[in-house]
Amino acid sequence: MPGIKHHAILMLLAFMLGTGTSAVMAQAPNDLVEKQIFTTHDFATYNGQQIAEVNVGWEAYGELNATKDNVILITHFFSGNSHAAGRYTAGDALPGYWDAIIGPGKAIDTNLYYVVSSDTLVNQEPYNPRVTTTGPATINPATGKPYALDFPVVTIRDFVNVQKALLDSLGIEKLHAVVGASMGSLQALDWAAAYPDFVERVISVIGAGAVDPWTIATLQQWANPIIADPNWNEGNYYDADAPTEGLRQALGMVTLQAMHPQMFNQLYANSSARETAPLHNIRENFSVVNQLNAAAAARTANADANHLLYLVRANQLFMAGFAEDLETGLRPVTARTLFLPASNDLLLQPYLAQEAYNTLRELGKDTYYEEIEGPWGHLDGVYMLEQKAALIRDFLATTGQ
Repeated sequence: MPGIKHHAILMLLAFMLGTGTSAVMAQAPNDLVEKQIFTTHDFATYNGQQIAEVNVGWEAYGELNATKDNVILITHFFSGNSHAAGRYTAGDALPGYWDAIIGPGKAIDTNLYYVVSSDTLVNQEPYNPRVTTTGPATINPATGKPYALDFPVVTIRDFVNVQKALLDSLGIEKLHAVVGASMGSLQALDWAAAYPDFVERVISVIGAGAVDPWTIATLQQWANPIIADPNWNEGNYYDADAPTEGLRQALGMVTLQAMHPQMFNQLYANSSARETAPLHNIRENFSVVNQLNAAAAARTANADANHLLYLVRANQLFMAGFAEDLETGLRPVTARTLFLPASNDLLLQPYLAQEAYNTLRELGKDTYYEEIEGPWGHLDGVYMLEQKAALIRDFLATTGQ
């Protein structure tokens, strides 16, 4: 078992660095990839407001064919970014988070497909030099200061619409597929609802068709430590001390809730109820608490508290199609859909994907459902997806009913 534990620690490290299992497991690097910047102006948000200028980073793998109909869009998870595969430089130790399934000859075969991935609005890490995003930390051209909470509330539909503008700028009029995990799965399904003539296939990994009250309340637990931090100051902290403590607590909670006890207990097996320091001093933490705190603290360097709050709200507001109910929202969908929830997911539990699958099936849509098995919980959608490689390859290759 020591070897398994060491492997698990490497995978958790990869997650905390914004990568995935493939980052530590890939046998050989893909071709180098280049981060590019897309800019659009006077972007209209779903709630009727405007953002003067939106900038997002994006990258691509493979070659766009002459008819521009071999495009697969990858939409990323809550704490992720556009780096889904490959390496930026030959010296990079870790490739993108889904490098195990994206690349030449892999499930999402870049010998066949042109794969595009973009950063989202309000990305969690606006200070990451490899991320380009627009959000509360961005300078508002009208004031010359960061937007802070004057930034409009944005939704998953807004993430989709920025991606649509990017694809329009590339002359792409059809998506062979949209594939995303977790928050990315929300984007993928909403793509099919918002632009049914544009999307031929959707693969929703560890996702949902709509969030429910339980999920809304769970997500709020990520926001509350930031709001309770005195340095948050109603979001106005950009010229003062940032709410780093609240942000650290929030990021620790994100990590904890994305995991299953089976793997978490293996990773932190050195901690137990029999530790002596907490027995003798109420100020002392258990070693598992110290380790989780340290890992979360390291992640605060690139993150922004307001950005995390806006990401939470975008997820809390999600219902595919943004209609009065899920059935109405999914009715326009013409894409073939594949749902891949994780059996042990305690964050976006499988019943959420099952609801979307059942709704589409009742509407007579071409839809499929299969669960990912693994010990990681929610993170199985990043770390264990390679077990579904053959299914993904076949789903992307087949057409019709």
